[in-house]
Amino acid sequence: MDATLKIYRLMVGLVMAGVIWILFPFISLVLIMLVLSFIFTSIFLPAVDTLERRIHNRGLSVLLIVGSAIVAFTWFLGSFMSNFGQQIKEFSAKLQEQEFSNSLIALSDKIQVMIPDSMLNLIPESSEIITGLQGKLSNVFQNILGLLSTTGNIIFIMVMTLIFTIIVLVEYYSFKRSMVRFIPNRYFEIGLRLIYNVEQQVSKFLMGQLFAAVTVALLSILGLFILNQVGANLTLIVFIGIIAGFANLIPMVGPFVGMIPAILIAIMNNLGNSAAMGHYLLGAVPSPFFILDIILMFIIVQQIDNNFVTPIVVGESTGLHPMIVMIALLIGGILMGPLGMLFAVPAAGIIKVVIQEISFASQNSHLI
Repeated sequence: MDATLKIYRLMVGLVMAGVIWILFPFISLVLIMLVLSFIFTSIFLPAVDTLERRIHNRGLSVLLIVGSAIVAFTWFLGSFMSNFGQQIKEFSAKLQEQEFSNSLIALSDKIQVMIPDSMLNLIPESSEIITGLQGKLSNVFQNILGLLSTTGNIIFIMVMTLIFTIIVLVEYYSFKRSMVRFIPNRYFEIGLRLIYNVEQQVSKFLMGQLFAAVTVALLSILGLFILNQVGANLTLIVFIGIIAGFANLIPMVGPFVGMIPAILIAIMNNLGNSAAMGHYLLGAVPSPFFILDIILMFIIVQQIDNNFVTPIVVGESTGLHPMIVMIALLIGGILMGPLGMLFAVPAAGIIKVVIQEISFASQNSHLI
């Protein structure tokens, strides 16, 4: 290839990359919706194809599968938000009662007994702690209620993603045929290989991630159930377990998503319970309201997932070196936050497939 042509292509590539970088903040929301729709398409596609073979109507198959998923998700989200919101309202009312003050005084006295005399001057008086916590906790829970009620932007993203997903599912094979038509005859076989390998890469990754999410959800529910048997008095454990499982799809951030509602519910349900306030983890470490027990349970679940489930099920699907995975997660987190971290690994896997196909084409160019 002529050197001038190489330089020209390099300059065009750099200009295109610069334009994309400038426009990225304005189109990131659309890209998120498109990527989400692609992910949901990959998840629903096998079920839609199977149902279509039975009823011979693709549009109806898409509506039945996607509709069932929407009904299930709406029921789950509505039930959880309704129950959790009600608990927050009841707890916010308790914050102003004398029982809350008495519980905090007892907890403060217990902490002061365990602290050396030389450090007692660093601890504020019980009355100051109570007044400060009453105000701050009220604000925290009211903010949570406000967050639950301000979901307009999320609903917009979900609706548009749903529309994109339905369109892609209905026209999936038409889109695929159209894409194939653009492949020059000279690169037809390589193009088909690339499309097939990208589909397989994404499909294997998603199936592995879903299996890992279900495993984390079941282990979390089991762990919360065991804690209830020793007096943790947790409610909504099935909801919390499911949230923990699917939040686990977001690397690094997800593991804490299930832990937070569990801790909040433990505090709300055990307010005024002297046994829960005086609880000791393993009979040695103070763990009021079973907070440390909950944290330890989620850490154990994450260790099982990170060391056994994910390496076996998910790690093999991408074939990426752990260092590459970490770099991809960092880049995704910088560009798009938690959602970027969610898409980083499959995106890196797709890039790997593209590079492999380009390398294959260049090594076998004499056969093309």
